[in-house]
Amino acid sequence: MKNACSRISLPIFLLLLGLSATAQEKPGMSVVELLNVPRLTEPQLSPDGEAVLFTLAESDWDANKRISHIWRQSLAGGDAVQLTRGEEGESNPRWSPDGALIAFVAKRGDDEVNQIYLLSNAGGEAERLTEHATAVSDVEWSPDGNALYFLADDAKTEEEERREELQDDVYAFDANWKHQHLWKISLQDRSETRVTEGDFSIRSYRLSRKGERIVVQRASSPLLNDIFGSEVWLLDASGDNWSQLTDNDQPEGGGELSPDGTTVLFRAGANEDFDPYYNDNLFVVPASGGPHRLLLPEMPYEVEEAHWSADGSEIFFTANTGVRTQLFSVDVDSEELVQLTEGDHAMRGWSYSPLLESHVASLSTATNAGDVWRLLGDDLERVTRVFDYLEESYFLPRQEAITWEGADGVTVEGIVYYPRDYEAGTRYPLIVQTHGGPAASDRLGFNASRDFIPIATDRGWMVFRPNYRGSVGYGDAFMRDMVGHYFNQAHLDVMTGVDHLIDEGLVDDERMIKMGWSGGGHMTNKIITFTDRFKAASTGAGAANWISMYGQTDIRIHRGNWFGGSPWLKDAPIDTYWEHSPLREVWRVTTPTLVLVGENDARVPAPQSIELYRALRANGVDTHLYMAPREPHGWRELRHQLFKINVELEWFEKHALGREYEWETAPDPSGETDESEGAT
Repeated sequence: MKNACSRISLPIFLLLLGLSATAQEKPGMSVVELLNVPRLTEPQLSPDGEAVLFTLAESDWDANKRISHIWRQSLAGGDAVQLTRGEEGESNPRWSPDGALIAFVAKRGDDEVNQIYLLSNAGGEAERLTEHATAVSDVEWSPDGNALYFLADDAKTEEEERREELQDDVYAFDANWKHQHLWKISLQDRSETRVTEGDFSIRSYRLSRKGERIVVQRASSPLLNDIFGSEVWLLDASGDNWSQLTDNDQPEGGGELSPDGTTVLFRAGANEDFDPYYNDNLFVVPASGGPHRLLLPEMPYEVEEAHWSADGSEIFFTANTGVRTQLFSVDVDSEELVQLTEGDHAMRGWSYSPLLESHVASLSTATNAGDVWRLLGDDLERVTRVFDYLEESYFLPRQEAITWEGADGVTVEGIVYYPRDYEAGTRYPLIVQTHGGPAASDRLGFNASRDFIPIATDRGWMVFRPNYRGSVGYGDAFMRDMVGHYFNQAHLDVMTGVDHLIDEGLVDDERMIKMGWSGGGHMTNKIITFTDRFKAASTGAGAANWISMYGQTDIRIHRGNWFGGSPWLKDAPIDTYWEHSPLREVWRVTTPTLVLVGENDARVPAPQSIELYRALRANGVDTHLYMAPREPHGWRELRHQLFKINVELEWFEKHALGREYEWETAPDPSGETDESEGAT
């Protein structure tokens, strides 16, 4: 596989090399142009290996959201063909086993919820297959092509619908949900068969290669906190003969039966003893039941997705290796590990075709937002060219992985993005962005629009993204540094990284900004209580008070890991919760701080931002709280995303650079610009 490694890294090297000669001559992206960059997902190789399906989500400013459609790209070359154009978009494309039909999920015409549609690969109009009472998702073909499986919530009862019509609809909190179950629909007579039923929820499933058995992840409810206690089960495709393979109350997923039917692989965020809060590891367990086995116990990376090889002797998997994602194989018997890809990229949407022994995935690089590549044996082939225009048309910043020494001597890694017209020996203003999770990591590649890195670097900023303690991909000890406290080395890693950049002569320490969302918001809240070195900050969906946060959030399990148990028990570790709450030392804050949150955020609910904002304002700190209606944990509406970038850039440039920022406006169907010119 050595050849595969060199071939996958060579085009990326050439792309980066081309930056140095021409990047400075190209215009920078506007905010709207950045938000208009499409998102490519779900690449699926056809059964004959001659074409790839993918979904492309593009910005629709009239609808104020991204709408996804299905495209097909021939491996022989030529332009990609758009196959669907529904007003509400389409997702979950899947080839039939013979390649004649394409199944997908959409809401069209009179549909009240998403249904399964079928489209001939030869073209024509799509035909609705299901008329299910609730929205369908996670569609998979049976291997014989005679049926499709899907997940759907249980329907409301007639009494529940009657009460809803009468607005007699008081509900029990945390009980107003329906279980999700597995269904099957026949293509011949369109009859639906319920495969699973009971007081539990099916969170995910995978059919065996022959379609005779199914591995499912089963949870006590669809509530997120309960999903983290899901278990792996094996059953017949008929819904009979259930067998529980795990019983440990730890989060498991990705279960798949081996080709010979003897073994099930799965992922779990646990160690060999199923203690909680570890990097996602790879496990195997006998299909007949019995002890599990942790593969690669010394591997420091986070396993993201895994599939059996064609003959079942190996397992292919993608892994987060820190600032990169790579494809690996492991021999199940010997546990010999082989890295199949190299390069400065993030791998997304990977799928494996055992009949063709071929892989497809989208690769995000410094100059490409995720075109599809195919790996067949030792040959690597680029399939799509959706994102060529980015490098051809715009300035894109040079990005570089760096390491430094944490306060305790541990090596920490991060990414630096260089400003336009960078000159060695010149110090630049700095934006420090910390990732969410915190069990995640920032990776090399084309970054999410909300971080606006191409725009910031075009305006002369250097951007720094540290993978601080608690990040995944660096081994369990690195990730578990937060267990028992949270803010132990994490915030120190951020600041030692900043000092490293200053010591290297890259950064002007009088013009620095701190920002982050979710776990990055937690970090921002901590940093502004820890130091006054930043001229301004922006915190999005960040926790301020860990005690109240525990009762407000939709996921509590990790909080117990961090702080030593629930705060609601006798002799609870309340002091630990409060000691690590940024609100405890909010009196120290002098940094002008923006606070941003979604009105419907269930993960880090709005009261956390309100607590912080009111404390800052009461203490005379320059601050504003902006709350986005309808938005969950991550803002989805285009105009809200545009507002976020505008308000943050205005705030940063005012406080760190003393210069005005001109707000960008959204495209308007009338040809006029929006009237809004700034925050209110």
